[in-house]
Amino acid sequence: TKRAAEAIAEELDAPTFELTPQQPYTDDDLDWTNPDSRVTREHENESLQDVKLADTKVPNWDTYSTVYLGFPIWWMAPAWPVNDFVKSNDFTGKTIIPFCTSASSDIGSSASTLQKLAGTGTWLTGHRFSGSVSEKDVTDWLSQTKNGMDK
Repeated sequence: TKRAAEAIAEELDAPTFELTPQQPYTDDDLDWTNPDSRVTREHENESLQDVKLADTKVPNWDTYSTVYLGFPIWWMAPAWPVNDFVKSNDFTGKTIIPFCTSASSDIGSSASTLQKLAGTGTWLTGHRFSGSVSEKDVTDWLSQTKNGMDK
């Protein structure tokens, strides 16, 4: 996801803002094949999915009209750490273009899920990249987005 975000930022000459949990995930935490990993425990117990971020306030947030919001897909849903960011910000007057990375899951209903949490903003369908996303994948998608393909 970070690779895709950096390619988008470079192509659009835009800043990035990384969503960092207060308690960052380790590689072991993210091992979804381990039934005792943090992410698996959170998946199985929704009360553990309220993951607080170290910071949710984007500098100059009010000046942005378009926001590209990136996240990995976990169990066919947006990774729950993104929820704190979405709930903590006012998306009024903004167009939000979600993008995600996943080994196999599609972006599915991620935009509508996040839109419900946000309550404001115009949320486009967005796009799913593979975990091995290339800069060309991103620039190809951005040229399609500019032509209205992801509305």
